[in-house]
Amino acid sequence: MWERFLVPSEDDCIQCQHTSSPLGNGAVVETSDRRILVLQRSNKVGEFPGYFVFPGGHPEPQEVGIISHEGFQELNQCHMINSKVSQEMFDSIVREVVEEIGTPADSLSSPIFIGISRRVLNVRPTAFFFIKCNLRSDEIQQLYSSAQDGFESTQLYAVSMSDLENMASKMPGCHKGGYALYKLMVQGMSDS
Repeated sequence: MWERFLVPSEDDCIQCQHTSSPLGNGAVVETSDRRILVLQRSNKVGEFPGYFVFPGGHPEPQEVGIISHEGFQELNQCHMINSKVSQEMFDSIVREVVEEIGTPADSLSSPIFIGISRRVLNVRPTAFFFIKCNLRSDEIQQLYSSAQDGFESTQLYAVSMSDLENMASKMPGCHKGGYALYKLMVQGMSDS
């Protein structure tokens, strides 16, 4: 029912003036057998039930000691917090992948930032990363059954690029954008 808070306007700032805009994160995870991991969201979640998504969530401000909007006036504190926030962006996406898929953190490469996508409807931004996993898709399927946040999804798919293209039409806007960013990354790698 969050749509009730939208204000009719062509201007995103006006349209979404009563909604927050937290920065989310998502990961395009490639297995050792070159499959991409996609989750189907549970019908019991609040946003986009039943849709296909990449694993993700959002960074946690409390992980870097931020518990309110106050207290960082001094310049040296701002630099320290900025550094911690930057690191949290990378640490949090690894945590999300581990929690949602069940893969051990040490099976994942360091995340590579590939861009930011934004939903059209509520303009929430999502930072997308590319992560390689040194496990095969069948090994990951075994781990998924005991994932900590497995309740958020009903199924884990390990798909080819062509299957991913077909699934993208059933993704929320920010995840469609994540798929587009991934395609640009793959195209850039093949051009060089």
